[in-house]
Amino acid sequence: MMQARSLADRIRHALMFEAIALMLFIPIFTYFLGYSIASMGVVGMVSSIVATLWNFVYNILYDKVMYRLRGKLDKTVKDRVLHAILFEFGLLFLLIPFISWYLNITIIKALIMDLWIVAFYLFFAFFFNLLYDRVFRAQRHQALVASVETQAAE
Repeated sequence: MMQARSLADRIRHALMFEAIALMLFIPIFTYFLGYSIASMGVVGMVSSIVATLWNFVYNILYDKVMYRLRGKLDKTVKDRVLHAILFEFGLLFLLIPFISWYLNITIIKALIMDLWIVAFYLFFAFFFNLLYDRVFRAQRHQALVASVETQAAE
């Protein structure tokens, strides 16, 4: 039986994800795009905060719409794909005006930059989660075994 992650594990995951992503994002995008490290730091931090807040709001809205349309929250693979695509489009819509304004570039240049940011985060998320699961799987397994042993002893 698979046990859900604890709140502490979810917090550790989110903080590590954002911290490591920014430590990679800022120098990589500074180097390849030619903006200052301060500018890419601001873009990275604002993008991270907006993405986190958008994720919270979006998931609530998506679930409400899904429940209203279907009367349940179970998601198919097709639902997950639609969920991810709509999330990214919403995030693009939210971030492009900021990037354009802050870096004083056109909306088209901001769109192109944001598409590169999306690509970066897609690859980063895949590899981060793969590595995170391998590193912390043993901890979750030990916690599960301890929980089962405690329940068996009662």
